[in-house]
Amino acid sequence: MSDSLHDLAADLQRFAAERDWQPFHAPKNLASALVVEAGELLEHFQWLTEAQSRDLPPATRDEVAGEIADVLLYLVQLASALGIDPVAAARAKMQVNAQRFPPKARGGEG
Repeated sequence: MSDSLHDLAADLQRFAAERDWQPFHAPKNLASALVVEAGELLEHFQWLTEAQSRDLPPATRDEVAGEIADVLLYLVQLASALGIDPVAAARAKMQVNAQRFPPKARGGEG
């Protein structure tokens, strides 16, 4: 895990411990909370055009930032609970995707 994500995971564990939340942080519960937060993130884009989704008003952008933070926090907690390094997992998945989806020739070549 990168240092910043490792530090974030440690901060989250400390935060939960100070509130005695660990009994509720089973992987199933964290995954469920992650999905809920992802849905809340999606709500901000529902009914927007593609162009509107690229140019959010400042207040909406701030709300989206908060939802992105919630998604990240639950994802980091879930990875930590399962002993998964999310950065290593993402890099491994990118390698799989690179094999599945090779780059296409540009400029009419190929």
